[in-house]
Amino acid sequence: QVQLVESGGGSAQPGGSLRLSCAPSLSMSRFALTAWYRQSPGKERELIASTADGTTAGYDGSVKGRIILSRDNTNLYLQMNNLKPEDTAVYSCYVAYDGKHYWGQGTPVTVSY
Repeated sequence: QVQLVESGGGSAQPGGSLRLSCAPSLSMSRFALTAWYRQSPGKERELIASTADGTTAGYDGSVKGRIILSRDNTNLYLQMNNLKPEDTAVYSCYVAYDGKHYWGQGTPVTVSY
């Protein structure tokens, strides 16, 4: 069983930046896949960034060029730049481990004037 705790969310103005962190209860190297998802009211949860090896990351087209996914041995990060109002959502950390899927409770992000 894996516990995931996100942090770093909050409020920002359009064009601003935030850095989200995820601290799992196991070493990052134990996971087959790590990723960040987000969900806005009235929308389905969407995958925005993922990495299997911590070196190469894939990004959704809506955020590519504005975010950077990275990780070390103990944390998964999401650097968000040039924020837009449509980025407002609850952002959740995801890992795949031992054939199962895990999400954290999420950290809310609000982008507005």
